[in-house]
Amino acid sequence: MDQRSELSEFLRSRRARLKPEDVGLPELGRHRRVPGLRREELAQLAGVSVAYYTRLEQGNGRNVSSEVLEAIARALRLSDTEIAHLTHLASPKPKKKRAAAARPQRMRAELQYLIDAMDGVPAYVLGRRLDVLGSNRLARALFGDFNAMPPAERNMARMVFLDINSRDLYTDWECKATELVSVLRLFAGCYPDDPQLSALVGELSVKSEEFRTLWAAHTVSDKGHGVKRLHHPLVGALTLSYETLQLPSDHDQSLITFHAEPGSPSAETLRLLGAWGVNEVPRASR
Repeated sequence: MDQRSELSEFLRSRRARLKPEDVGLPELGRHRRVPGLRREELAQLAGVSVAYYTRLEQGNGRNVSSEVLEAIARALRLSDTEIAHLTHLASPKPKKKRAAAARPQRMRAELQYLIDAMDGVPAYVLGRRLDVLGSNRLARALFGDFNAMPPAERNMARMVFLDINSRDLYTDWECKATELVSVLRLFAGCYPDDPQLSALVGELSVKSEEFRTLWAAHTVSDKGHGVKRLHHPLVGALTLSYETLQLPSDHDQSLITFHAEPGSPSAETLRLLGAWGVNEVPRASR
């Protein structure tokens, strides 16, 4: 991915979502040629020259100071995650990090032992391309048998956008899709030279109109915690809370767990699903 282009488009998209009244500026004139703030308005808020900001928005982020980036981030009302993304886009990547981006990710055997021991808790480990690096039996019964898939297909973004059954599984499919694209774009900012990540984005852009639309929005977010509503083909509706645990010693890997409120109908449904063998769950669970 072209880092300069990504920086340019990200800044334009964040500027376009702000109106003068959002940042305490007067609305001058009824007709504005561009949506959101003008470049000169943003430069004024950030305390930099229009020419300087224009160069930055054109993708020239070399030698920009952290103070200037912080000022622009404040002017654009960026979240902490968006600030981190802007910093990655505006900073050249060391050669060592570029080389690391091309290496395949592997999950430690000890992590597999850990998630296998999580009885009654669906759990899987995701890598920086949203590849499913490992999963336990209940996760495979809930989301699909990852182990039976070809390695190239064990990817959450590919499953959600290209497997039609995912729209039945995820009751809030649009929310899930937006979340995945936002996380994937965050990784793309960290690893613009990752050929496998670029290939994944290219494939999804060609095959999914929804992905193209969401990718063009330039939203970024970390996968944190929340609630997922599912409709499983065997056991029906489930409402599960999920938690994302970053693995500090395993770079760019996250452990995702799901659980139901104790005593709830979903807890009983999850217990029932656990009583089935993963091989008994039809492909439609994907």
